[in-house]
Amino acid sequence: MSLLKNLETRIAGVVEGTFSRVFRSEVRPIEIARRLAREMEDHQSQSLAHVYVPNEYQVFLSERDRSRFRDYEQVLGSELSAYLLEHARREGFTLPAPPEIDFETDPRLGLGQFGIQTRTAVPPRQRPPVRSRDDAEIGRTMVASSAARTVEPLQAAAESRSQRAVLRYAGRELAIGPDGATIGRSRQCDIVVGDPNVSRRHAQVAARGGSWVVTDLGSTNGTRLNGVVVRRAEVVRAGDRIEVGDGVIEFDLE
Repeated sequence: MSLLKNLETRIAGVVEGTFSRVFRSEVRPIEIARRLAREMEDHQSQSLAHVYVPNEYQVFLSERDRSRFRDYEQVLGSELSAYLLEHARREGFTLPAPPEIDFETDPRLGLGQFGIQTRTAVPPRQRPPVRSRDDAEIGRTMVASSAARTVEPLQAAAESRSQRAVLRYAGRELAIGPDGATIGRSRQCDIVVGDPNVSRRHAQVAARGGSWVVTDLGSTNGTRLNGVVVRRAEVVRAGDRIEVGDGVIEFDLE
């Protein structure tokens, strides 16, 4: 039995047969498990002797999705943590501490949508001493990478900027507010791209870690930044081109 199938079977047993009813058309734990493993693999930090991966994961769910299995969160979190621990062992990854899974509600997410934010947190007593210049460089790189993935309050991040961030598309200019700006086919998005290859909520540009970043919101056909596929939150700079479907949105600072 595969690791993922074994995980699904164990969770189904814990909730006493309600697994299929509760998760039938919404976010399923097996989908979260797959995405967690992918995020672990995508956020590797290579040292001289180890490949480190994040050990803290925040799973953001829509209000409806979270309400449907709120009673099972503790059990689900434990199962997902055990799954990530086994996945790391199989892939030869090093975890600074056992994986921790936290669930959060994000009212901006629709039914069936979810997001994951990773963080590498090393307890002070377990932090290895820096023994050489090379090790020191690696340590700083890891900390900087972790900090860049930590979302600051958007209002504070936006107010700290002396320059105004704007998006330009189809002759229109949009100033990005403290809540960021969404791009997609839905009329509810800040930048509406009428292209059938664009998802309803396709991508988002927002303040993060003192910079502006673009994030793909789980779109069907993906988002590109200057021609490169966006696989995680990527920093955008003045003059960068965000591509969704056949649409090209220019990011600028004024």
